[in-house]
Amino acid sequence: MRSYLFRLIGILEIAGGLYGAAGALRRVLAMGSTVDTLHALIALIVFGFVLVAGVLLVEGSERGVAFSRVAQLLQLPLVATPVFSYALHAGAYLNLYTTVHLARPWLDWSLGTQGFVLAIAGPSVARLGVNLLALLSWLILKLR
Repeated sequence: MRSYLFRLIGILEIAGGLYGAAGALRRVLAMGSTVDTLHALIALIVFGFVLVAGVLLVEGSERGVAFSRVAQLLQLPLVATPVFSYALHAGAYLNLYTTVHLARPWLDWSLGTQGFVLAIAGPSVARLGVNLLALLSWLILKLR
């Protein structure tokens, strides 16, 4: 059962990492503004790391388990404030979040997707949350 779950996590990391890296590479090659290119380079590095972690995990490498734990921790927080925003998901997500002014929780999910947000600005309504799928995956990877 453990190897099946590790393979499933690895497959999602490979798919999300490849899809995200391809999109980031396309943005790097478009040669937009310096800020856009820098953002795309950071996304390319992050998604490349997730892709490598997934490949190593599927191969059964111990380094793949360690890299995948880090990849899942990178996908854990969801922060969107007027000052700073960060979110990452590769492969799939199950987000539990709330807006700061309304203490009502929201649940959102998607499969076969990727996304990366890193900004020194954000929405006027602050949102904070956690990727429950990344948390579950990290806990599964801790079970050795």
